Amino acid sequence: MWLILLEALGAGLLLVAIVWWTMFSGRRHGERAAPPEDEDTPDDPPPARR
Repeated sequence: MWLILLEALGAGLLLVAIVWWTMFSGRRHGERAAPPEDEDTPDDPPPARR
């Protein structure tokens, strides 16, 4: 019985370690800034031709 509990505790600690590692192992200074949008292109598409 104790062996099963010890194994479950080890699996839980491994899960927490993996989640912790993936949460805090990103870029050092956060995400990169989004590239600037072109101001020459309009936001709305041109009207449809008939």
